[in-house]
Amino acid sequence: MLTVLAILVLLVLPSVLGIARDRRIDRQIREAERARREAEDLAPAGRPARRQRYFTTTVTHHS
Repeated sequence: MLTVLAILVLLVLPSVLGIARDRRIDRQIREAERARREAEDLAPAGRPARRQRYFTTTVTHHS
């Protein structure tokens, strides 16, 4: 009985950890969006808030 319970815990543990991680990331995203909105509200009325644009590049090695 104890062995079955231990196996069940080992199978369920990764899912529980993943759910907790997803919730933490979602909370961080919500906080960042809230901070961005507050920063836009505090920006001068004459100028829109400056938005940073990001781009990615791919570097490949050619033989």
